[in-house]
Amino acid sequence: IQSDRWKALSAKGANVQRLLWASTGTKNPDYSDVMYVDELIGSDTVNTLPPATIEACADHCNVADRIETGVEESYNLIESLKDPDVNINLDEVMDELLADGIDKFIQPYQSLMKSLEEKVNRLAAV
Repeated sequence: IQSDRWKALSAKGANVQRLLWASTGTKNPDYSDVMYVDELIGSDTVNTLPPATIEACADHCNVADRIETGVEESYNLIESLKDPDVNINLDEVMDELLADGIDKFIQPYQSLMKSLEEKVNRLAAV
């Protein structure tokens, strides 16, 4: 966003593409109910929250730009996953999460399309 190329695009009306954190409610009751909100706050980001998380955040979020803190530690943690004693292939994990995430959107999308088709057919019969 600070590059000369971006500044030229911005001057012509381009908008910043913002990172979206989607539905970041905490599912594990052992974790803070605002864990993902607190840790993912950053400029030019969007976070969609379930209603319970919005209420919890209104009550006790610690709002501060944290997305750029701890970056070196994050890189070190990612590198440590390659250790033979840990042996976690992050590419495989991300591929699996992506496939699971896509699958979770397919069924609701198909259900919506079926519902719309049924409504169109009912209206066409009128």
